[in-house]
Amino acid sequence: MRMRKKPNLIPRLEACGPLVITDPKEHRGHWRMLLPGCREVRVELGCGKGRFTVGTAQAEPDVLLVAIERVPDAMVIAAERAREMELHNVFFIDADAADLEAYFAPGEVGRVYINFCDPWPGARYAKRRLTHPGFLLKDRRVLAPGGEIHFKTDNHDLFEWSLFQFPKAGFVLSEVTRDLHGQGPTGVMTDYEEKFYQLGTPINRCVGTMGELPEQKEEPKEEE
Repeated sequence: MRMRKKPNLIPRLEACGPLVITDPKEHRGHWRMLLPGCREVRVELGCGKGRFTVGTAQAEPDVLLVAIERVPDAMVIAAERAREMELHNVFFIDADAADLEAYFAPGEVGRVYINFCDPWPGARYAKRRLTHPGFLLKDRRVLAPGGEIHFKTDNHDLFEWSLFQFPKAGFVLSEVTRDLHGQGPTGVMTDYEEKFYQLGTPINRCVGTMGELPEQKEEPKEEE
């Protein structure tokens, strides 16, 4: 379902001031200047309405979090949440995950969050999934040695498929679970995650830590 257009979108984004970065390429290699002395720079791919974003930023004030969202009508809600909480360690950009290297320098990022991304059902669309090796290799090129990707999804098929993709891009898997909240709420939830939890839908999660990159082999063409 497409999100309804927000009234006064532009003024609302402008009201969020410096939290919304309009020139992310200019910050490439210099993100830490936005939070001098920060422990780590992290990137969230697709922040939606920002519940996870602001919760994570609030919990770790010494971490600089850059949230990417291609739907401005969702991003404005996230930015307003951050402004209302007077957070100074989270920033938002309207960008494409495919262009990550244009916004971040090699080794600049310590962690990437991928929460409830579009599963793109059907083999013909596999390369559009954010856990496809093509995207994971882009993440790898901006991650610092030992950097991590934290992945959560309610889609069982996407999760099982993704578990085979991380190693192809040189990521070692850990903390693999197919029922993250089975013993009660764990960690900061997204807005969607909260709804899934209330419905009793199991949440899948894993962490991929950057290791040695395996020899790249040409993948066979995927058929529908």
